[in-house]
Amino acid sequence: MKTQITEWLLEVERFTTTNSKDLEDFRVKFLGKKGHLAHAFEAFKNIPPEERKEYGQHVNNLKSKVNDKIAELRASIDRSSTTGSDTTKDIDLTAPVDIHDLGSRHPLSIVRKDIIKIFERLGFYVSDGPEIEDDWHIFTALNFPQDHPARDMQDTFFIEKKPDIALRTHTSSVQVRVMQNNSPPIRTISPGRVFRNEAISARAHCIFHQIEGLYINKDVSFADLKQTLLYFAQEMFDKDTHIRLRPSYFPFTEPSAEMDVSCKLCKGKGCNICKYTGWVEILGCGMVDPNVLENCNIDSSIYSGFAFGMGVERMTMLKYDIKDLRIFFENDLNFLKQFASL
Repeated sequence: MKTQITEWLLEVERFTTTNSKDLEDFRVKFLGKKGHLAHAFEAFKNIPPEERKEYGQHVNNLKSKVNDKIAELRASIDRSSTTGSDTTKDIDLTAPVDIHDLGSRHPLSIVRKDIIKIFERLGFYVSDGPEIEDDWHIFTALNFPQDHPARDMQDTFFIEKKPDIALRTHTSSVQVRVMQNNSPPIRTISPGRVFRNEAISARAHCIFHQIEGLYINKDVSFADLKQTLLYFAQEMFDKDTHIRLRPSYFPFTEPSAEMDVSCKLCKGKGCNICKYTGWVEILGCGMVDPNVLENCNIDSSIYSGFAFGMGVERMTMLKYDIKDLRIFFENDLNFLKQFASL
Protein backbone atom coordinates (compact mmCIF):
# COMPACT_ATOMS: atom_id res chain seq x y z
CA MET A 1 0.00 0.00 0.00
CA LYS A 2 2.91 2.37 0.68
CA THR A 3 4.14 1.79 -2.89
CA GLN A 4 0.67 2.67 -4.17
CA ILE A 5 0.66 5.91 -2.14
CA THR A 6 4.07 6.81 -3.61
CA GLU A 7 2.67 6.30 -7.13
CA TRP A 8 -0.32 8.49 -6.30
CA LEU A 9 2.02 11.23 -5.01
CA LEU A 10 3.89 11.19 -8.33
CA GLU A 11 0.57 11.40 -10.17
CA VAL A 12 -0.42 14.44 -8.10
CA GLU A 13 2.91 16.19 -8.72
CA ARG A 14 2.67 15.66 -12.50
CA PHE A 15 -0.97 16.62 -12.86
CA THR A 16 -1.75 19.95 -14.49
CA THR A 17 -4.76 21.38 -16.29
CA THR A 18 -6.40 24.62 -17.34
CA ASN A 19 -9.85 23.08 -17.49
CA SER A 20 -12.29 23.20 -14.55
CA LYS A 21 -13.90 19.89 -15.50
CA ASP A 22 -10.56 18.08 -15.54
CA LEU A 23 -9.76 19.58 -12.16
CA GLU A 24 -13.07 18.38 -10.71
CA ASP A 25 -12.46 14.88 -12.11
CA PHE A 26 -9.05 14.94 -10.41
CA ARG A 27 -10.64 15.99 -7.11
CA VAL A 28 -13.23 13.20 -7.24
CA LYS A 29 -10.57 10.67 -8.22
CA PHE A 30 -8.60 11.37 -5.05
CA LEU A 31 -11.07 12.87 -2.55
CA GLY A 32 -14.41 11.35 -3.59
CA LYS A 33 -16.27 8.79 -1.49
CA LYS A 34 -14.78 6.01 -3.64
CA GLY A 35 -11.50 7.82 -4.39
CA HIS A 36 -7.92 6.89 -3.71
CA LEU A 37 -7.86 8.47 -0.25
CA ALA A 38 -10.97 6.59 0.79
CA HIS A 39 -9.25 3.33 -0.19
CA ALA A 40 -6.11 4.42 1.68
CA PHE A 41 -8.09 5.03 4.87
CA GLU A 42 -9.95 1.74 4.41
CA ALA A 43 -6.58 -0.05 4.27
CA PHE A 44 -5.81 1.09 7.84
CA LYS A 45 -7.39 -2.07 9.22
CA ASN A 46 -4.90 -4.22 7.33
CA ILE A 47 -1.81 -2.32 8.49
CA PRO A 48 0.14 -3.87 11.41
CA PRO A 49 -0.28 -1.75 14.60
CA GLU A 50 3.41 -0.88 14.77
CA GLU A 51 3.29 0.56 11.21
CA ARG A 52 0.05 2.56 11.51
CA LYS A 53 1.67 5.79 12.68
CA GLU A 54 4.06 5.90 9.72
CA TYR A 55 1.31 4.80 7.32
CA GLY A 56 -1.02 7.52 8.66
CA GLN A 57 1.67 10.15 8.02
CA HIS A 58 1.95 8.99 4.39
CA VAL A 59 -1.83 9.14 3.92
CA ASN A 60 -2.07 12.62 5.50
CA ASN A 61 0.82 13.82 3.31
CA LEU A 62 -1.01 12.56 0.21
CA LYS A 63 -4.22 14.33 1.26
CA SER A 64 -2.30 17.58 1.89
CA LYS A 65 -0.57 17.38 -1.52
CA VAL A 66 -3.89 16.79 -3.30
CA ASN A 67 -5.56 19.76 -1.56
CA ASP A 68 -2.57 22.01 -2.34
CA LYS A 69 -2.60 20.96 -6.00
CA ILE A 70 -6.34 21.60 -6.31
CA ALA A 71 -6.02 25.04 -4.67
CA GLU A 72 -3.07 25.96 -6.92
CA LEU A 73 -4.76 24.94 -10.16
CA ARG A 74 -8.10 26.43 -9.19
CA ALA A 75 -6.46 29.79 -8.51
CA SER A 76 -4.66 29.58 -11.87
CA ILE A 77 -7.89 28.79 -13.72
CA ASP A 78 -9.69 31.65 -11.96
CA ARG A 79 -6.93 34.10 -12.91
CA SER A 80 -6.94 33.05 -16.55
CA SER A 81 -10.73 33.36 -16.76
CA THR A 82 -10.63 37.00 -15.61
CA THR A 83 -7.81 38.19 -17.91
CA GLY A 84 -8.42 39.74 -21.34
CA SER A 85 -8.16 42.93 -23.31
CA ASP A 86 -11.40 44.32 -21.93
CA THR A 87 -12.89 42.54 -18.95
CA THR A 88 -15.58 45.12 -18.22
CA LYS A 89 -17.48 45.39 -21.50
CA ASP A 90 -19.56 42.24 -20.83
CA ILE A 91 -20.35 43.10 -17.19
CA ASP A 92 -23.87 44.24 -16.38
CA LEU A 93 -23.30 46.92 -13.78
CA THR A 94 -27.02 47.03 -12.98
CA ALA A 95 -27.14 43.35 -11.95
CA PRO A 96 -27.56 42.51 -8.24
CA VAL A 97 -24.40 41.78 -6.31
CA ASP A 98 -23.56 38.09 -6.02
CA ILE A 99 -24.12 36.77 -2.51
CA HIS A 100 -21.42 34.31 -1.53
CA ASP A 101 -22.43 30.96 -0.17
CA LEU A 102 -22.99 31.09 3.56
CA GLY A 103 -21.44 28.48 5.79
CA SER A 104 -23.46 25.68 7.33
CA ARG A 105 -23.38 23.85 10.64
CA HIS A 106 -21.76 20.44 10.65
CA PRO A 107 -24.31 17.59 10.83
CA LEU A 108 -22.69 16.31 14.03
CA SER A 109 -23.18 19.73 15.62
CA ILE A 110 -26.81 19.80 14.49
CA VAL A 111 -27.62 16.39 15.99
CA ARG A 112 -25.59 17.09 19.15
CA LYS A 113 -27.63 20.24 19.74
CA ASP A 114 -30.91 18.38 19.07
CA ILE A 115 -30.02 15.69 21.62
CA ILE A 116 -29.07 18.30 24.23
CA LYS A 117 -32.35 20.17 23.72
CA ILE A 118 -34.39 17.00 24.26
CA PHE A 119 -32.72 16.23 27.59
CA GLU A 120 -32.79 19.87 28.69
CA ARG A 121 -36.58 19.67 28.44
CA LEU A 122 -36.36 16.83 30.98
CA GLY A 123 -34.33 18.96 33.38
CA PHE A 124 -30.82 17.73 32.51
CA TYR A 125 -28.00 20.28 32.51
CA VAL A 126 -24.80 20.13 30.44
CA SER A 127 -21.47 19.39 32.13
CA ASP A 128 -18.01 19.34 30.61
CA GLY A 129 -14.55 18.05 31.52
CA PRO A 130 -10.99 17.60 30.19
CA GLU A 131 -10.17 15.35 27.24
CA ILE A 132 -6.87 14.28 28.87
CA GLU A 133 -7.70 12.41 32.06
CA ASP A 134 -6.13 10.23 34.75
CA ASP A 135 -6.76 6.57 35.40
CA TRP A 136 -9.02 7.27 38.39
CA HIS A 137 -11.60 9.28 36.44
CA ILE A 138 -11.51 7.09 33.29
CA PHE A 139 -11.39 3.63 34.85
CA THR A 140 -10.94 3.10 38.60
CA ALA A 141 -13.81 5.26 39.89
CA LEU A 142 -16.09 3.60 37.32
CA ASN A 143 -15.47 0.11 38.72
CA PHE A 144 -13.12 -1.11 35.95
CA PRO A 145 -11.04 -4.04 37.23
CA GLN A 146 -7.27 -3.74 36.90
CA ASP A 147 -7.24 -6.47 34.23
CA HIS A 148 -10.11 -5.03 32.18
CA PRO A 149 -9.36 -5.05 28.39
CA ALA A 150 -10.21 -1.35 28.09
CA ARG A 151 -7.03 -0.57 30.02
CA ASP A 152 -4.98 -2.23 27.27
CA MET A 153 -3.13 -0.12 24.70
CA GLN A 154 -5.28 -1.63 21.95
CA ASP A 155 -8.25 0.43 23.17
CA THR A 156 -6.75 3.47 24.87
CA PHE A 157 -4.34 6.21 23.83
CA PHE A 158 -2.03 6.60 26.82
CA ILE A 159 0.21 9.64 27.18
CA GLU A 160 3.84 8.64 26.60
CA LYS A 161 5.89 8.22 29.80
CA LYS A 162 2.74 8.76 31.90
CA PRO A 163 0.99 5.37 32.11
CA ASP A 164 -1.81 6.69 34.33
CA ILE A 165 -2.70 9.57 31.97
CA ALA A 166 -4.68 8.98 28.76
CA LEU A 167 -7.07 10.51 26.26
CA ARG A 168 -10.53 9.80 27.64
CA THR A 169 -12.30 6.82 26.10
CA HIS A 170 -15.76 8.00 27.20
CA THR A 171 -17.35 11.05 28.78
CA SER A 172 -18.20 9.05 31.90
CA SER A 173 -15.09 10.68 33.36
CA VAL A 174 -17.06 13.94 33.41
CA GLN A 175 -19.82 12.22 35.39
CA VAL A 176 -17.26 11.15 38.01
CA ARG A 177 -16.19 14.78 38.44
CA VAL A 178 -19.84 15.88 38.73
CA MET A 179 -20.57 13.27 41.42
CA GLN A 180 -17.43 14.22 43.35
CA ASN A 181 -18.29 17.91 43.37
CA ASN A 182 -22.08 17.88 43.72
CA SER A 183 -24.62 16.36 46.07
CA PRO A 184 -27.73 14.53 44.79
CA PRO A 185 -30.10 15.08 43.17
CA ILE A 186 -27.91 15.10 40.04
CA ARG A 187 -29.34 15.20 36.53
CA THR A 188 -26.70 15.91 33.87
CA ILE A 189 -25.58 15.07 30.34
CA SER A 190 -21.94 15.17 29.21
CA PRO A 191 -21.34 15.73 25.49
CA GLY A 192 -17.78 15.61 24.19
CA ARG A 193 -15.10 14.14 21.98
CA VAL A 194 -13.56 10.79 22.94
CA PHE A 195 -10.67 8.70 21.63
CA ARG A 196 -10.11 4.95 21.16
CA ASN A 197 -7.35 3.06 19.44
CA GLU A 198 -9.52 1.48 16.74
CA ALA A 199 -9.10 0.84 13.03
CA ILE A 200 -10.86 3.44 10.88
CA SER A 201 -13.72 2.09 8.79
CA ALA A 202 -17.21 2.99 7.60
CA ARG A 203 -18.58 2.12 11.06
CA ALA A 204 -15.70 3.05 13.40
CA HIS A 205 -13.14 5.80 13.97
CA CYS A 206 -10.38 6.55 16.46
CA ILE A 207 -12.07 9.90 17.22
CA PHE A 208 -15.80 10.21 17.77
CA HIS A 209 -18.37 12.06 19.88
CA GLN A 210 -20.47 10.86 22.79
CA ILE A 211 -23.29 12.16 24.93
CA GLU A 212 -23.66 10.44 28.29
CA GLY A 213 -26.39 11.03 30.82
CA LEU A 214 -26.62 10.57 34.58
CA TYR A 215 -29.53 10.85 37.03
CA ILE A 216 -29.07 10.24 40.77
CA ASN A 217 -31.74 10.73 43.41
CA LYS A 218 -33.72 8.79 46.00
CA ASP A 219 -35.84 5.88 44.72
CA VAL A 220 -34.66 6.02 41.09
CA SER A 221 -35.68 2.83 39.29
CA PHE A 222 -35.10 1.04 36.00
CA ALA A 223 -38.62 2.10 34.98
CA ASP A 224 -37.49 5.74 35.20
CA LEU A 225 -34.60 4.91 32.86
CA LYS A 226 -36.85 3.16 30.35
CA GLN A 227 -39.39 5.97 30.20
CA THR A 228 -36.65 8.58 29.83
CA LEU A 229 -35.08 6.75 26.89
CA LEU A 230 -38.45 6.06 25.23
CA TYR A 231 -39.24 9.77 25.40
CA PHE A 232 -35.83 10.58 23.92
CA ALA A 233 -36.17 8.10 21.02
CA GLN A 234 -39.62 9.35 20.04
CA GLU A 235 -38.53 12.99 20.24
CA MET A 236 -35.35 12.29 18.26
CA PHE A 237 -37.00 10.31 15.46
CA ASP A 238 -40.82 10.20 15.54
CA LYS A 239 -43.72 9.08 17.68
CA ASP A 240 -43.89 5.72 15.90
CA THR A 241 -40.41 4.76 17.10
CA HIS A 242 -40.23 1.65 19.28
CA ILE A 243 -37.41 0.68 21.62
CA ARG A 244 -36.18 -2.58 23.11
CA LEU A 245 -33.70 -3.20 25.91
CA ARG A 246 -31.35 -6.20 25.77
CA PRO A 247 -29.33 -7.41 28.79
CA SER A 248 -25.66 -6.43 28.58
CA TYR A 249 -22.63 -5.74 30.77
CA PHE A 250 -20.80 -2.55 31.72
CA PRO A 251 -18.48 -2.27 34.74
CA PHE A 252 -20.17 0.91 35.96
CA THR A 253 -23.85 -0.16 35.77
CA GLU A 254 -25.80 -3.10 37.19
CA PRO A 255 -28.10 -4.20 35.68
CA SER A 256 -26.94 -3.05 32.23
CA ALA A 257 -28.66 -3.01 28.86
CA GLU A 258 -28.20 -2.15 25.20
CA MET A 259 -31.04 -0.15 23.67
CA ASP A 260 -32.25 -0.64 20.10
CA VAL A 261 -34.71 1.46 18.12
CA SER A 262 -36.87 0.28 15.27
CA CYS A 263 -34.97 0.90 12.02
CA LYS A 264 -36.15 4.13 10.39
CA LEU A 265 -34.64 3.31 6.99
CA CYS A 266 -36.61 0.12 6.33
CA LYS A 267 -39.47 0.73 8.80
CA GLY A 268 -38.59 -2.48 10.61
CA LYS A 269 -38.77 -4.68 7.49
CA GLY A 270 -35.04 -5.44 7.44
CA CYS A 271 -32.12 -3.89 5.53
CA ASN A 272 -28.30 -3.95 5.52
CA ILE A 273 -28.14 -1.13 8.07
CA CYS A 274 -30.12 -3.05 10.68
CA LYS A 275 -28.60 -6.37 9.52
CA TYR A 276 -32.11 -7.44 8.48
CA THR A 277 -33.37 -7.53 12.06
CA GLY A 278 -35.52 -4.39 11.95
CA TRP A 279 -33.62 -2.98 14.95
CA VAL A 280 -30.58 -0.67 15.29
CA GLU A 281 -28.53 -0.35 18.47
CA ILE A 282 -28.07 3.29 19.52
CA LEU A 283 -26.90 3.35 23.14
CA GLY A 284 -25.91 1.51 26.31
CA CYS A 285 -27.51 2.13 29.69
CA GLY A 286 -28.16 0.76 33.16
CA MET A 287 -28.51 1.47 36.86
CA VAL A 288 -25.40 3.03 38.39
CA ASP A 289 -23.37 0.40 40.23
CA PRO A 290 -23.32 1.08 44.01
CA ASN A 291 -19.51 0.81 43.93
CA VAL A 292 -19.38 3.82 41.59
CA LEU A 293 -21.56 5.85 43.96
CA GLU A 294 -19.38 4.94 46.93
CA ASN A 295 -16.20 5.78 45.00
CA CYS A 296 -17.62 9.28 44.48
CA ASN A 297 -18.68 9.70 48.14
CA ILE A 298 -22.40 9.19 47.52
CA ASP A 299 -24.24 6.95 49.98
CA SER A 300 -25.61 4.02 47.92
CA SER A 301 -27.95 3.03 50.75
CA ILE A 302 -29.83 6.31 50.28
CA TYR A 303 -29.38 7.16 46.60
CA SER A 304 -29.68 5.24 43.34
CA GLY A 305 -29.43 6.34 39.76
CA PHE A 306 -29.25 5.47 36.09
CA ALA A 307 -26.75 6.29 33.34
CA PHE A 308 -26.72 6.03 29.56
CA GLY A 309 -24.34 6.84 26.72
CA MET A 310 -24.70 7.21 22.96
CA GLY A 311 -22.50 8.01 19.95
CA VAL A 312 -23.41 11.20 18.11
CA GLU A 313 -22.07 9.77 14.84
CA ARG A 314 -24.40 6.76 15.05
CA MET A 315 -27.41 9.00 15.75
CA THR A 316 -26.48 11.29 12.84
CA MET A 317 -26.08 8.37 10.43
CA LEU A 318 -29.54 7.10 11.38
CA LYS A 319 -31.19 10.51 11.21
CA TYR A 320 -29.77 11.48 7.79
CA ASP A 321 -29.29 8.04 6.18
CA ILE A 322 -25.48 8.29 6.03
CA LYS A 323 -23.69 5.01 5.29
CA ASP A 324 -20.05 5.94 6.03
CA LEU A 325 -19.04 7.91 9.15
CA ARG A 326 -15.62 8.80 7.69
CA ILE A 327 -17.29 11.53 5.65
CA PHE A 328 -17.88 13.48 8.89
CA PHE A 329 -14.13 14.15 9.07
CA GLU A 330 -13.36 14.92 5.39
CA ASN A 331 -14.63 18.54 5.21
CA ASP A 332 -16.26 17.80 1.84
CA LEU A 333 -18.15 21.00 0.96
CA ASN A 334 -20.55 19.16 -1.36
CA PHE A 335 -21.58 17.04 1.62
CA LEU A 336 -21.70 19.87 4.17
CA LYS A 337 -23.74 22.21 1.94
CA GLN A 338 -26.64 19.74 2.16
CA PHE A 339 -27.13 20.89 5.77
CA ALA A 340 -27.07 24.64 5.06
CA SER A 341 -30.80 25.08 5.72
CA LEU A 342 -30.81 23.19 9.05
